[in-house]
Amino acid sequence: MKPKDIKFLSKKIMESGEIPLIWGHFGVGKTDIIREIAKESNRELIILVISQMEPGDLIGLPSRDNNKTVFLKPDWLPEKDNSIIMIDEINRAHRSIRNAIMQLLLDRRIHNHVLPEGTWIVAAANPPDEDYDQIDLITDPAFMSRFFHINLNADAEEWVQWASEMKISKEIIDFIKKYPEFISNGKNVSLHLDLKPSPRSWYKLDRVLKNMTEDEIKEYGYILASGIVGPEAARTFVNFLENSEDYPIPEKILFELDNNILNKIKKMNISEKNTMILRINKYIENLEEDDIIKILDNYEYKIMAENIKELSNIISKDSAYSILRNIDHYASKTKGLKKAFFEKLFEELAIVLDNVNWLEEI
Repeated sequence: MKPKDIKFLSKKIMESGEIPLIWGHFGVGKTDIIREIAKESNRELIILVISQMEPGDLIGLPSRDNNKTVFLKPDWLPEKDNSIIMIDEINRAHRSIRNAIMQLLLDRRIHNHVLPEGTWIVAAANPPDEDYDQIDLITDPAFMSRFFHINLNADAEEWVQWASEMKISKEIIDFIKKYPEFISNGKNVSLHLDLKPSPRSWYKLDRVLKNMTEDEIKEYGYILASGIVGPEAARTFVNFLENSEDYPIPEKILFELDNNILNKIKKMNISEKNTMILRINKYIENLEEDDIIKILDNYEYKIMAENIKELSNIISKDSAYSILRNIDHYASKTKGLKKAFFEKLFEELAIVLDNVNWLEEI
């Protein structure tokens, strides 16, 4: 992938509470991409070059506290929640600190030291085709399944644009323009990873997809999915999404629900229904202000509420809760016209469902 694509996906993944692992040859710009994200998101960047760290550097040194041993706070641990921790050269980590890295990834803590809420984590690694000693960690499926794997390849066109902004000499820029093959060693990243789907990997994928628009999913869906569930499952999943156009679209379900549409939904399997709910939630969230004005002026939110009620009769209770929870969440998250719309829709749902206790469970 090009640097701009890596930057976009890395930020989306971190925003969703997940961890990207950027693979790329040395000097290709992995750290620079994360620096840009940190600057644009006003976050402190903490870089841990893990191959150069010993246990005491990562977890802190032990100390006695009365009759027990505690670990002193390591100097790299962030104080505030607006930080990005970049674990660089993670595939070269010494065996003595790998368990600590796993604890950091899984529990977001090192012994008794907890990361501030909202801290983003990203990892970077050089591919296994480079001549390094300690690369056996990348063969551990349990470890690798914690990341979204994305591959960075140098792009001459993007580099020329960056070089111009950084005032790199005209001679070098002109040379790369004429001989773009010399921007890097010419090798594509080869990971030799055998990523497989699991319940956890689908959960992680769902968290990131919920943070993306339909257009973004169309552009990056396969790359994102293949980096967490593997290329085979990703290809099948993307094909399913593309073919799901045969199923009722959210707009039809919310505004034109009839027996024909209800019968189609009844025939869907659980996976297809889950995808439908995801698309409905995204559609409601991404309504433009012009659409909202039309809905409010024409009292179409009443139709939406009635149709959501009808839909709730043929989907699982959890799926119905998902729609209601999202509308309630949008009402508290948004401002102005959007906030008024979501509040109005939620109030109408309370009326048509005529079950206050059910709504209070959300």
